[in-house]
Amino acid sequence: MRMFGSGAAVRVLGAGDNVVDRYVDAGVMYPGGNAVNVAVYARRCGAEAAYRGVVGTDAAGDVVLAALRDEGVDVSGVQRADGPNAYAEVAIVDNDRVFKDSNDGVSEFDLTEADYARLSGFDVVHTAYSGSLIRSVPRMAAYTRVSFDFSNRLTESYVDWMLPSLYLATFSGTGLDDEQTEALLSRGLEHGARHVLVTRGSAGAWLATADGVHRQPTVASRVVDTMGAGDAFIAGLLVGLVGGRDLTSSLARAANCAALACSVAGAFGHPAAVAATMLPHLPGEPT
Repeated sequence: MRMFGSGAAVRVLGAGDNVVDRYVDAGVMYPGGNAVNVAVYARRCGAEAAYRGVVGTDAAGDVVLAALRDEGVDVSGVQRADGPNAYAEVAIVDNDRVFKDSNDGVSEFDLTEADYARLSGFDVVHTAYSGSLIRSVPRMAAYTRVSFDFSNRLTESYVDWMLPSLYLATFSGTGLDDEQTEALLSRGLEHGARHVLVTRGSAGAWLATADGVHRQPTVASRVVDTMGAGDAFIAGLLVGLVGGRDLTSSLARAANCAALACSVAGAFGHPAAVAATMLPHLPGEPT
């Protein structure tokens, strides 16, 4: 397991979604999901990491749970629910991912009173638009720092409502020009987020704080699959910021994490064969 310096004093919780990303053309699936990916890459950065979510009782759920354990992520908060694990069907086009289909399976859940009480034991909790915890964010922020990934959901009604609760607000800025990126960063700060991150793919990332805007270029790597790169960037940045590192070294750590994610298939490896019964069937094909 590759580490990017010590983050042992930092405790990170990924809460929310998990999936298996099913690469249907190759017949292979990989564990993933925004909250899972952040927990795994935080652990790879040396932090103590845990995941809170629900996995299915099928083979896909086994894959997610086994990968988390193998990565050293605390799974004591993971529940297993009778039914299929969440999945996303993925195709790779020019080393980039294209999502074809998805199903949430048994992944949706609400935090319990015990979950909220547990949050105070972590330095930061990360969740995202893709999970089921959007309405829980303000209460989560009463217990610990909260990081939230909005991805490209810039116009959702909950964006400005949620920003005052966030330690780190992340947006996908792919396709935005510099002026639009600056406006998005300003919006995040003006509505109360402490740090606002806009990732821009091969164009790097911009981070805004009360002290100004900081730009981080990408780190060169052998690109195999960009799945999970943004989540890895978030993980590296959180471990640096919460661990007391300066912005320059925190962003450099984040860029290195993202480069590592791009160098492996899936979000963080751990391939497993997809059973024929899990693959989509063509019209007229026997099932």
